[in-house]
Order: sequence, then C-alpha cells, then structure tokens
Amino acid sequence: MLRLYVRSFSTLCRTFSWGSQKLLFFPLLRIFPLASYGALCWLSLPPQPASTAILYFRTIHRKTIGMKTIGMIGGMSWESTIEYYRILNETVKAKAGGLHSAKILMFSTDFAEVEEMQHQGRWIEAARLMVAVAQRLEGAGADLVILCTNTMHKTAAEIEQGIRIPFLHIADPTGAAIQAKGLKNVGLLATRFTMEESFYKTRLAERFGLQVLTPEQQEREMIHRVIYEELCLGKIMPSSKAKYLETIRHLMDRGAEAIILGCTEICLLIQPEDVGVPVFDTTYLHAVAAADYAMNGQGRLSS
Repeated sequence: MLRLYVRSFSTLCRTFSWGSQKLLFFPLLRIFPLASYGALCWLSLPPQPASTAILYFRTIHRKTIGMKTIGMIGGMSWESTIEYYRILNETVKAKAGGLHSAKILMFSTDFAEVEEMQHQGRWIEAARLMVAVAQRLEGAGADLVILCTNTMHKTAAEIEQGIRIPFLHIADPTGAAIQAKGLKNVGLLATRFTMEESFYKTRLAERFGLQVLTPEQQEREMIHRVIYEELCLGKIMPSSKAKYLETIRHLMDRGAEAIILGCTEICLLIQPEDVGVPVFDTTYLHAVAAADYAMNGQGRLSS
C-alpha cells in the first residue's frame, strides 16, 4: 500500500506544480493514514523531485513499521526470561545501532503453577495455558511468538494451532547452528522431561539429522534437580557446576562432539569456555533468531 501511495505521489510530482501537489495531498491522506505523519513533514520542505519523495517515504515506512513485535511467553523461570530480554535488546542494538531496542510484548507466567502441572503430568492443562497466553500476545499486537523455555515446547504443536502468527521453535535455531558446524553427535543437558521424552530429541533428529545423547539416569536426575531447586531460584552452586562438567565429560567419552544447553537456565551455570567441545546455548540462539526475524523477516520458523 505504501508503494502504491508513493507511486501516486511520484506521478503527481511529475504532473502538477508544488502548490497543486499540496492540494492533492490531503485527499490521499484520508485514504493512506499510515503515511500522514510523513506527508505532513514532507509538505514543510521546499519543493523536491519525485525521486527524493520516494526515498523519503521509504525511510519513513522503515522507521515506523519496519520492526516486528516479539511476543514472549516468559516466567519459566523468570531467571532465564531476564536473559532473553537482555539478548533480544542487545542483538537489536548491535544490528540497528544508536538507541534502537527490540519491540517486545511479554506475558510472565507464575512458574509455580506451571511446575506443578509438569510434575503432575497435567500436560493438557499446561497446553491450554500456553495457548491462551499466546493468543493474548497475538491479540495485543505481537507479530511472532517465542516460548522462553525448552520443556514447555512439549506443547508447541498446540500453540502453533492456536495462533495465526508465526511461532519460533526453540530447537530449530540450535539445530541449524549445529548443522552449520558440520556436527552430528550432540550431548543434551536439560530437564528430565526434555531429555527423556521424544518431543525435543525427535525434532533435532528428523529436521537436522542429529544423534542426541543424554546422560545416564542418575546424572539426569541430578541435572533435573539442580535446574528446579537451584537455577530456577537463582542459586549458582560451584558443586553443582562441577557435577554438570563431569556429566559433560562422560557424554564426550561416549562420542558427543558438542553439548546443547537444553534448559534456558543452564547458561547461568555453564559457559562455553568451561567445556572442551562446542557449546550451543538454546537461550542465546533462540533470542538471536527471534531478533533477526523481527528485524529482517528472516529465520527458521516452525512448521
């Protein structure tokens, strides 16, 4: 619509005098209200050629409606949601410069309610909650939705079916990054739900050809406990970090070429420099992919 508007104005510039252009501008403004601000600013300038008008309105268009709004489903836990917010804004600032920041709508859930649903196996109820939140974000004006937790992607299919805007699955940017490095065998650290059920590992295998290795049962229980009893509460314990690193070494001994931090809180405990193989932080990769999509309309979206 903006392109049609500018083309119309370009024709006017070639055909009529500047005074006539002003008279003809105002009926067009009633038809194209999004361009009203830019048009009024244009009228305050000296007479300009049509080529300048086109460039001017393209600039106004990019500045006003160029960046998409990211809808965040957060609070699971809020410790990692903080990281999402930081990474989203740092990414937009790095790409756009100046005072630019991400356009974000966020719904922060009460994680105590969600955690209870998870551990009681009330996944249908949990899915209904996630869908309702995603729909509220869509209704508030979000252009895409991200779910800021790996485990709750067990409900991803229901969310996608319940909204009309794009949904960016957390496993996809990670799978793409690993695939781009030419790696195949990866170790996964996550909640027990994510490590033991198929919803996450199958997606990585089928879409990206990855072989996903998980820790032994006792190590899985330790990882799960640390996530819920420490990391989600903001507790960073050196003893737990040592246990995580030992688990990672065991995965490497079994052939893991890389490690996926498949819980959004694990990045608070384990850093890439702590590990002797590439580390793929799902929190970082997910947030960066969302920022890229919001700015460029590009990125791997679930389907």
